[in-house]
Amino acid sequence: MNRATLTLLPLVCGLLAVPAQAQTASEPAQGLSVELNATAETDNGCMMTFVVESGLGGDISKASYQMVFFNGEGLVERMTVLDFQDIPAGRTRVRQFNIGGTDCSSLSRVLVNDVATCESADLPEDVCIVSLAASSRSDIELSN
Repeated sequence: MNRATLTLLPLVCGLLAVPAQAQTASEPAQGLSVELNATAETDNGCMMTFVVESGLGGDISKASYQMVFFNGEGLVERMTVLDFQDIPAGRTRVRQFNIGGTDCSSLSRVLVNDVATCESADLPEDVCIVSLAASSRSDIELSN
């Protein structure tokens, strides 16, 4: 390479990096996302850690969901309601639930079946289900 190329190389690399950084920058959450972030075996069952993020225009004062737990054969193992409490707009909340008498390794999927409670002074009553996006980082699938 000649001297001019070596001089311009850092500048060109710097300019090429800018669009890549802009594309990977975290966009504000749209809607309501619930992620099954981690699971851990406990003496009493399966501890599930959920990360909830709200990109909605108002706070949810109380949210609870009817969840269905499927075993490895795809059969319903149990149904229960998990209380996610308050979900403030623009904030991230972490909630943990111990699913007693259940081994994490026996579960293949968790379905957000329905909304049990959704209370907000500023948002429509169906916002907790129509704006919900479920995902998982664990071996157990989370869907809605």
